[in-house]
Amino acid sequence: MEHQEVIPLMTPYKMGQFELSHRVVLASMTRCRAYGYVPQPHTAVYYSQRATRGGLLITEGTGVSATAQGFPGSPGIWTPEQVAAWKPVVDAVHLKGALFFCQIAHVGRVSTNDFQPDGQAPISSTDKQLSPDAESGTVYSKPRRLRADEISGIVDDFRRAARNAIEAGFDGVEIHGAHGFLFEQFMKDSANDRTDEYGGSLENRCRFTVEVVDAIVQELGAHRVGIRLSPFADYMDCVDSDPVALGHYMIQQLNKHKDFLYCHIVEPRMAIVDGHKQIPHRLLPFRKAFNGTFIAAGGYDREEGNKVMAEGYTDLIAYGRLFLANPDLPRRFELDAPLNKYDRSTFYTQDPVIGYTDYPFLEDDDNNESN
Repeated sequence: MEHQEVIPLMTPYKMGQFELSHRVVLASMTRCRAYGYVPQPHTAVYYSQRATRGGLLITEGTGVSATAQGFPGSPGIWTPEQVAAWKPVVDAVHLKGALFFCQIAHVGRVSTNDFQPDGQAPISSTDKQLSPDAESGTVYSKPRRLRADEISGIVDDFRRAARNAIEAGFDGVEIHGAHGFLFEQFMKDSANDRTDEYGGSLENRCRFTVEVVDAIVQELGAHRVGIRLSPFADYMDCVDSDPVALGHYMIQQLNKHKDFLYCHIVEPRMAIVDGHKQIPHRLLPFRKAFNGTFIAAGGYDREEGNKVMAEGYTDLIAYGRLFLANPDLPRRFELDAPLNKYDRSTFYTQDPVIGYTDYPFLEDDDNNESN
């Protein structure tokens, strides 16, 4: 048999203490299939379908407290019931030989009173209300500005959630510091209008995020902690006037922890050039500055992923929509097989099967063709 050259995306990689067999990561994606904030048996099917020996999966954003929620059917990890429900999900992924990280999150003001305990106002860095979401028609509730003396309680919520994730069997946690959620409401100057020690200067705006990073590292050890950041994103009214300075400052803080496992950063929005989408590729300075494993995300396909991997632009690439629609994405990349198309209309529905666990594998395609 002719020896087939291994593509860059399918080469092994050592991430801290973890041995990965390829570079294709399942990105965190909201899927809205947890009922009552509790993961369900179909959650185990979904994640285990996408698990491969030596692959890395990251869960959807998982709430750290009752105030952290803003989406129907999003899971949590703050109660014993939730921890117990995650265990069989983690076991199913580990049975396939994959690594599994829990992304712990707080949406802040990306919420409504309906999601909050006793119908209270969502909490944030600010009392500025989010613009309504034109696509979904969601009108976000006016948030309540957290007092400085309350912030340590939120830090503790994250610390507890991280400990709960390890109790549930996860290999580590990813802190959700991206996409307009609570951390960005503090970090980005368009949203943070505070005048106390958590507002104003870049250092002050990042203080809350850094306190959470420090607390979780102290709880779990840096070797089990990653973070997702999106300094370039303009999402949920969170944009920063100097995203490069923001990204570099946060990397400096992460580097203070020896063995901090990974930094997962979202590319700037893709540009359309001559009718084709082009990834801006502006993360290289961050990758060079960071001491640990670097994960890039944002619109990559097989060709683009192989190209940047071969160039040493990043260590790993997180895939979202392509992995959602192709549970065997690493294998399809390896074989250069055609991909299933994703159905955007079922991304956030709460059906336990449709648009969730019913995307076919290559074997299913072969069987269908032979019938």
